[in-house]
Amino acid sequence: MPNPHRGDVTAMLDGQEYTLRLTLGALAELEAALDEPDLVALAERFERGTLTTRESIAIIGAGLRGAGRDITDAQVAAMTPDGGIGALIKTAAALLTRAFAG
Repeated sequence: MPNPHRGDVTAMLDGQEYTLRLTLGALAELEAALDEPDLVALAERFERGTLTTRESIAIIGAGLRGAGRDITDAQVAAMTPDGGIGALIKTAAALLTRAFAG
């Protein structure tokens, strides 16, 4: 069961509910994937209020792996979010909010 106090977010992908979580390891993974030097730079990148498709895939993938799923970004990219791309962006934004805002 998702625990919002741990930063858990749920998403419906390909008709299945998943729990996502941005752990410290997942955030470190995002730093590397998005070529950011540190956590502050990563946070500043997302404070701009824009998200690319590549960033969204990286965030969702890191969140799935942070919650214990063994999945690649290529597999995430092939998934269809229930509710369309808007739902995917909301999920990515919710993960970032929980990770950086508490």
